Amino acid sequence: MKLKGKVALVTGGSRGVGRSIALAYGKEGARVVVNYTSNEKAAQEVVDAIAAMGSEAIAVKADVAVKAEVESLFAAGMEKFGRLDILVNNAGFTRPAMLLKMTEDQWDQVVDIHLKAAFLCSQAAANLMKDQNSGKIINVMSVAGLVGTVGQINYSAAKGGILSMTKSIARELARYNICANVISLGIVATDMTEKIRTDEKLAEIYMNRILLKRFAEAEDISPAFVFLASDDANYITGQLLCVDGGYGMI
Repeated sequence: MKLKGKVALVTGGSRGVGRSIALAYGKEGARVVVNYTSNEKAAQEVVDAIAAMGSEAIAVKADVAVKAEVESLFAAGMEKFGRLDILVNNAGFTRPAMLLKMTEDQWDQVVDIHLKAAFLCSQAAANLMKDQNSGKIINVMSVAGLVGTVGQINYSAAKGGILSMTKSIARELARYNICANVISLGIVATDMTEKIRTDEKLAEIYMNRILLKRFAEAEDISPAFVFLASDDANYITGQLLCVDGGYGMI
C-alpha cells in the first residue's frame, strides 16, 4: 500500500473526480477526510466504502471558499487523525456564460470555489505540514486553464490561476519539505460533464480534440493522484501533470 499511515483531505470528495481520488487513497491505505458541501449521503457512502477497504475516513461539511469553514474542516481532520500528509484541492462547479453576458456573481462564484478555496485550503494545510516537515499538496486544474474554452471564461481563468499559484506555493514551501503539484484533467465521466458526453454534437466536438478518442474514467485519473501523494514523488514539486488523453496537445 503506497499511502499506508498517511492522512489525506480531499475537497469535493463526495462525488465525481473527488470521490474517485478519496476511494483510491483509501484503497492504498490512507485515512481520508472527505469534504462535501451539501450531499451528506454521498459523502457517507464514500466513508463507508473506504471503511470496507479496511481503512478509515470521516465526512466533513464545509464551504471551502469560506475561511471560517476551512478552519473548521481542518480542525475536524486534526481532531480525528492528528496529522495531515496530503491535501487535494478538487472542489468546484461551473456557472457557464459567454463573456458579454456573464454576471459578476457568476464570475465570483466560480473563481471563489476553484481559486480562492485552493488558496485557503493550501494555507491551512501548510500551517500543519510545516510542523511535520513533510506534506503533499495536489491542485486540480483543467485543460480549460491551458487553452481556454468558449462560455466559461470564469472557469478557465480560475483554473489557469491554479497553475501559477501552485508554482508559487512550491517555491515558498520547499524549505519545509512540502511538495506542491498540479494535475490537469480533460473530460472525465462525471455528473459535471454529462451534457458534453451525452449531447451528440458536443461529444463529437470534444472527441475530435482528445488524441486517445475517449473520455476519461475514474481508473484513468486516480493513479496519478496516488503517485503524486506517495513517497515515490518526494522529489517532484512545482510540476504540471496532464492526465487528459492528449486534449492539451491540441
